[in-house]
Amino acid sequence: MKILLLEDDLILSAELCKFLESNHFVCDKVYDGDSFLRKIQGNTYDFYLLDINVPKINGLDVCQTIRSFDKTTPIIIISAYGDISDKKDAFSRLADDYLVKPFQFEELLLRMNSLLRRKLPSENSDQDLIVIDDLMINKTEQKVFRAGQEIALTLKEFQLLTYLAEAQGRTVSKQQITENVWEHHFNTNTNTVEVYINFLRKKIDKDFKVKLIHTRSGFGYYLNHV
Repeated sequence: MKILLLEDDLILSAELCKFLESNHFVCDKVYDGDSFLRKIQGNTYDFYLLDINVPKINGLDVCQTIRSFDKTTPIIIISAYGDISDKKDAFSRLADDYLVKPFQFEELLLRMNSLLRRKLPSENSDQDLIVIDDLMINKTEQKVFRAGQEIALTLKEFQLLTYLAEAQGRTVSKQQITENVWEHHFNTNTNTVEVYINFLRKKIDKDFKVKLIHTRSGFGYYLNHV
């Protein structure tokens, strides 16, 4: 998931990109509006973050230019301007959200993930998309995303993850998993389920602070953000 950041404060720009990259985004940064518009001519991005008060071409004009040819890529304005008139101007140019400086990076991440979740359902029916925290499962295309990053799974890993997600936080036993994911009975003393749960944990949880796949000792497994 690639982001282009327009921010002329060099320290904030560097810190914000570092934070986003630690959350598995790719972040490019530019310091003036002219450079931003030239950058998007030869590159494709999934998200735009725009400061308003930047050199050459301000962020609001950049936003309006983007929307003249791109109606769907999410745009968040990040600005020290907090007056309602500034926010009205940004939204009139079709920005998706507005965050006043100083802000917590975690709040920005929450808003970004919210916009990304809204974007996916527009392309798929609700029953084909499962969203738990920052995990998104697209059942139609058999794709999985965590914090906007696509995660490659084998077919059986995808089926197991989907089964856990569709349980909506309830604990499912090894026997239930074998009957519903493998669709046959085998000796539940074997470690097949544990092996595949471990595969999923390495791909879904290992690189993320919040763990989603949990064990309830003596009962089974569940998927939740707590």
